Amino acid sequence: MDLQSHRFLSYFEPLQRSQLIELSTLEEFPDHKMIFEEGEIPDFLYLVLTGQVVFSKRTPFKGHQEVALAEVNDFFGEFGVLDGQPRSTRATASAGTLLAKIPRDRLMEILDSVNGKVVLDLFRHIVQHLRFTTDRYVNQIVHKEKMSLVGEMVNTIIHDFRSPFTGIQLSSAMLKEMYPEDEELQEWCDLIQAQIARMLDMADEVLAFAKGNARLEKQSIGAMDLIRHYEKLNAIYLSSAQVELVISGDNPVIRVDENKLLRVLQNLIGNAVEAVGNNSQGKIEINILSLTKQVEIQIKDNGPGIPLHLQANLFDPFVTFGKRGGTGLGTAIAKSIIDAHNGEISFISILNQGTTFKILLPLDQ
Repeated sequence: MDLQSHRFLSYFEPLQRSQLIELSTLEEFPDHKMIFEEGEIPDFLYLVLTGQVVFSKRTPFKGHQEVALAEVNDFFGEFGVLDGQPRSTRATASAGTLLAKIPRDRLMEILDSVNGKVVLDLFRHIVQHLRFTTDRYVNQIVHKEKMSLVGEMVNTIIHDFRSPFTGIQLSSAMLKEMYPEDEELQEWCDLIQAQIARMLDMADEVLAFAKGNARLEKQSIGAMDLIRHYEKLNAIYLSSAQVELVISGDNPVIRVDENKLLRVLQNLIGNAVEAVGNNSQGKIEINILSLTKQVEIQIKDNGPGIPLHLQANLFDPFVTFGKRGGTGLGTAIAKSIIDAHNGEISFISILNQGTTFKILLPLDQ
């Protein structure tokens, strides 16, 4: 947007508005560039013309906690301008930010001469900003507490399950040794061991998500080979759900953590199976497309679609709909895994027609 149409200037009379425009200087900030640090003495009021600004506070663990955002048509730094106290947060540019900077001393001279309506409008903005920031901060604290609880719970589950899982794995290994000529038994034992390993990996993945880290063990694999591996591991599940699974497309090579990508497929296709579960014509289509530098994996179902009020926050933790015993972590974990692979995930959902998820992953170079 242009400076003349910014909301902050609309509070002032024409003469004061012209003075503020004349005083303003424009400055571009690239992504992740710090605008000011927490504790600095305030010298400017900032108007956001393009991009976004992230505000964060230092934590006791030498990190920073995001507390607020400023977007196009917002302004910030007014607290320091008005009371002269050091900055209460760090401000960092995001998404290619263009700011208009108004010097504090000259702005205070203009504010000393304005009428009561201007002061009242600014006061209303400050109150709204405080309410928004407080709500955002409280939501983040609640989210952290939830994730901490999830981490503790999963850690306990993994600890308790390792012993019986080890027993199952040893039993299947012994059966393989006892009946080496029984090919069907060999295949079932391999499947048992693979599924136990997957269950442990899934628990580890939830634990890593709760802690905010995801370690990748990448290897080269064909995208179609990955889908076929998922199909083999879940053949019984898909058959019992009476859902038609149609797989098509190419087999471009991608370099990924296979177990983590299987987790993504498990979550998304599992959601699709739940969605079409009451449909006698339930169908899930997986299509792989080779693009110039990426691979696109489409997962399409003919279920009832995702309700509109959930679509904007579908990839947030603890958002769930229509699943029996759902935790709301599946799509959030899927997104974190795709992000860790420098990929993208999105979806299109139409009520009473179905949902299509699209995953973009870099080709193996």
